[in-house]
Amino acid sequence: MSAPDFLFALHFLGGSARSWELLSRALGDTPTCVPVDLPGFGNAAGASGFSVDAMADHVAAVIRSRAPARFAIAGHSMGAKVALALARRSEDGDAGLDGLTDLILISGSPPSPEPIPEDRRAKMLAWIDADPETRLREAKAFVRANVGDGLDPEIEARAVADVLQAAPAAWKAWLEAGSHEDLSRRVGILRTPALILAGSEDADLGADAQHALMAPHLAYHRVVTVDGVGHLLPLERPEALSDLLRKHFDDRPRADGAQAPEVPPAYAALIASERVNSRLRSALEERAEPDDPAYQPEALDPVELAILRAACARVLPTPGVDVAARLDTRLASGAGDGWRFVALPPDPEAYRVALRTLDAAARAANSRPFVVLDGREQDALLTLAERGQLSVPETLGGRLDDDRMRFWFEDLRADVVRLWLAHPAALARVGFSGIGAGGDRPGPIADGLPGFHQVGPDTPEPWEPRPAHQEAVR
Repeated sequence: MSAPDFLFALHFLGGSARSWELLSRALGDTPTCVPVDLPGFGNAAGASGFSVDAMADHVAAVIRSRAPARFAIAGHSMGAKVALALARRSEDGDAGLDGLTDLILISGSPPSPEPIPEDRRAKMLAWIDADPETRLREAKAFVRANVGDGLDPEIEARAVADVLQAAPAAWKAWLEAGSHEDLSRRVGILRTPALILAGSEDADLGADAQHALMAPHLAYHRVVTVDGVGHLLPLERPEALSDLLRKHFDDRPRADGAQAPEVPPAYAALIASERVNSRLRSALEERAEPDDPAYQPEALDPVELAILRAACARVLPTPGVDVAARLDTRLASGAGDGWRFVALPPDPEAYRVALRTLDAAARAANSRPFVVLDGREQDALLTLAERGQLSVPETLGGRLDDDRMRFWFEDLRADVVRLWLAHPAALARVGFSGIGAGGDRPGPIADGLPGFHQVGPDTPEPWEPRPAHQEAVR
């Protein structure tokens, strides 16, 4: 698919529509860049409505006024959160937004609360209402702190002027409210193809934050880190940004179709035979269906689901089966094995708090979120959980103590193995023929009586398929 017709571009906190002029020049008219001043900034400095929803309403009106058949939204920092809210509206069928083809998220503020250190937030709030000399000094410091190698003096001067033009009410509204808004469950997991961009020198919203907090909300995405760049990529490297957009439009991240593990023909024939009762056959056929790459979690939120996927991959790799999504479905249904550790809360809550504790442990030990650690680092943390030695202070995000993390990790291992072994491909691999013990009707079947007759060692019934791993070896 070619580039969209329009690219509606939403700026960062303190930016304006002018922040996109360099990119617009580099792109030419493919697509046509339509920068938008968000309420309280640039030429919309006098406008009101500073919540994420209000800003999304403002942008939606601009998009509808153009009535584009095909369009993308680029969101930079604060603008990315607004872009995600608009993408959810588009996928939900809002009128006038159905032509959305792509999301370009640059140093994006995620759907969850933005990870701004509180001392920095307080400082930014303190100077916005200060005297003109202080405001000028701090605006310059704000721009310079957010770039890698510095900006051309003219570009820097325009960026500083934009910051000074911002309405203090809008600036404070973002820092005090908008950046704190938690839209995780509402945004959910989007199907719109997305390019996620991060600067290698971005302290708060760099690659780690994008992988941990942004990527879990996008089923089809690519994360690219731009070396030497801070938080202001459209100002720092507009030509490189233009090239990245063109490459994205030429090769969007898309799944070619979910690939479920193949059930060997002999085992599939057993499932289809009259030896298997119809209720069990239906259950097995349902379990064999491919998992949806854009599965919407119900018990967990998308970030927790991403942590669970990473943990499950270390416990037991299950290629082609999204065990974490199936576990979330089970948690949401309230079904279980009939018991739990008395020290743990009900299963859905236990999983939520345990996964957040695991992520907090990763940040405490490695200064990075769990999902971006390599396998060895993840295994080390899970081993501590297994031993009852994973302890994280509550002030750092720990929500379960070491003993309860040990209990939870025992539950996790059992759940992962149980869900994997319920899949027909896994049953075939281990050679489990118990599914053929009896069909729907009593009496003889086509090849004799149902059930097992050969009970000695190494004496399989004629109708039993060999274990799939034995077939592969032979």
